[in-house]
Amino acid sequence: MRFELIGKNVNITERVQEQIEKKLSNLDKYLIIDGDTIARVVVKENPNDKKIEVTIPTKVGLLRAEVVHEDLYAALDLAVDKLEDQIRRQKTRLNRRHKESLAETFIIEEKEEEEDIPVRTKMVFAETMDLDEAIMQMELLDHNFFIFTDEESGNIAVVYRRKSGGYGLLETTKE
Repeated sequence: MRFELIGKNVNITERVQEQIEKKLSNLDKYLIIDGDTIARVVVKENPNDKKIEVTIPTKVGLLRAEVVHEDLYAALDLAVDKLEDQIRRQKTRLNRRHKESLAETFIIEEKEEEEDIPVRTKMVFAETMDLDEAIMQMELLDHNFFIFTDEESGNIAVVYRRKSGGYGLLETTKE
């Protein structure tokens, strides 16, 4: 993640810049954020307080926090807390949507067993990405599996959701 720091009525010191980058870089543990993603941070100083605005565009959606506080570092901590809360809510929505669709899938499968349905063909473009990004894409699409080209090996791979929990990975070889 790259940072765009803007100071309005305040000079952003090197120490403040380091703290902002350190705190916002910790969001990587909750969400896959591209190296090309630009986190925009606006710091404003008013006569009585400081205001910090953080905007991070991600694949899941736009993360945004705005906090006013007397202390700039406290405002930064509160903004990071708000962003973490937004990420948690997004992941909860993904999980809820997955559980509901899984129940619907079982109902649909039972109906399909009763009927004679022809085979449906679909072409898939296997984008190049790493395993973590493939898992995130699978969750965002709300699928049980996701086909991709492994960034490390260059081979086609399939990540899938295991019935016992967690994920599985099928890797192909060119022999």
